[in-house]
Amino acid sequence: MANRFITTQSTVETRRWGSSAIVALVAMAALTADAAARQARPAPPTEATAPRDAGEPIMAIVSIKSQQVTFYDAEGWILRAPVSTGTKGRETPAGIFAVIEKDKDHHSTLYDDAWMPNMQRITWNGIALHGGPLPGYAASHGCVRMPYDFAENLFDKTRIGMRVIISPNDAEPVEFSHPVLFVPDAKAVAAAPARAEALAREADEAARTADEAKKAAATAARETASLTASLRKLEGLKTRADAELASADKKLAAANTDQAKAQASEQKEKAALKATEAGTQLDTARADAKSKLDAVAAAKDAAKAAQTRKADTAKAASEAKLALVPVSVYISRATQKLYVRRNTHKEWPDGGEVFDATIEVPVTIRDPDKQIGTHVFTAMARNDASLRWTAVTIDSGDDAKHALDRITIPQDVLDRIAPTALPRSSIIVSDEPLSRETNYRTEFVAVLNNQPQGGFKMRRPTVVNVPVASGNDWSNNNGFGFFFQPNWNPQPGNTRPRAGQYYQPMQPRWW
Repeated sequence: MANRFITTQSTVETRRWGSSAIVALVAMAALTADAAARQARPAPPTEATAPRDAGEPIMAIVSIKSQQVTFYDAEGWILRAPVSTGTKGRETPAGIFAVIEKDKDHHSTLYDDAWMPNMQRITWNGIALHGGPLPGYAASHGCVRMPYDFAENLFDKTRIGMRVIISPNDAEPVEFSHPVLFVPDAKAVAAAPARAEALAREADEAARTADEAKKAAATAARETASLTASLRKLEGLKTRADAELASADKKLAAANTDQAKAQASEQKEKAALKATEAGTQLDTARADAKSKLDAVAAAKDAAKAAQTRKADTAKAASEAKLALVPVSVYISRATQKLYVRRNTHKEWPDGGEVFDATIEVPVTIRDPDKQIGTHVFTAMARNDASLRWTAVTIDSGDDAKHALDRITIPQDVLDRIAPTALPRSSIIVSDEPLSRETNYRTEFVAVLNNQPQGGFKMRRPTVVNVPVASGNDWSNNNGFGFFFQPNWNPQPGNTRPRAGQYYQPMQPRWW
């Protein structure tokens, strides 16, 4: 009995120990698994500043996947911060953008006057970077929310035209070189400011000359208007005098008495004298008028020539001034076109600045039916006599090198923009056409058609006056080289095929 009790007791103790051990092992396994999961799960993004003196931001890359934005200067990343992008159905569109307007104390016109401090707009239909609450996940209506303090500190560091890339995944710029990328001419770059200044003076002088010539032609025209009236009066007097002479001649021929003949003869002499005087006055006036009419014609010709020179010099001065700013090029496989944008730094009354868009030409892309991807090539800084470039890829297709290998840029376009290409210049290659959000107050707006675009769909389309090119100059009355017509400018959804044409070409047309 004693032995059995001892045995039973030992068995019970053993079972108790076994249960405790199993629980402990399970707990340890759970803790280990949780630790492994925490180690495998990426840490949430936090604010960070590069441990060096930062330069001016050249581009910002927003990762929708990581909910993070990173800003880059010429030497690399300078600022990082968590963000909150659009929720499902109101997704922040992935694609290529640029800052087009800044507002320190912006309030939304779409969402109940919501406060959006330190707003940096990237589309006119309401997508922007701004300060806002960050719950740790996508929560906005399509904008990119940044930490309040971060957005405030960043606001004064950026400028209109800064590139903003919104990527569905993590992306970063990598050093890159390729023969297609612009190689500036050091002499042309050095001479550009003086050339622009000289052409600006020449354009001003041509404008003054044209105005003076126009006034002179108008004055001469007014003088000839009174002269024409005088000629008509003299011609009327001459006509009446000739009629009186003819009447007197008939009376003389019909006179059948000496008295009647004498009276008719006297009337004829007076009529003949009057007709002669009227003819002399008319001939003198006509001779005088001819010289003045010749002067008027010469004044009109001079005014026309001066106006032509004014337009030509204005165009040359505009091109020279644009050579002093970075140039952006967009090459679309969808449209087989090359577009050029340069900021004129001319403020538009309704907000933002006007971008020159006078170059839009066909481009040759080898294997046009094969996807090319979306790649952004940016000139970060000067490198000896050339430029140092980076590449950012945000959409699948060819790699960056093969994408550029497939493209032949027209030589005349290269001749116009490459010699004076500056840091911050860029070349964008994409399967996508330009979005209809691209207009005269934007650089390039292009969205990835294979990604959600709810942030665009939920917003009222931008209403803009679509610019129609009136020539390759800036010489018309509005000073921008375009006349404007109203047009609804809706943003397409992602159901449209890649080859669809979103962007409204800037060519003369009836709407």
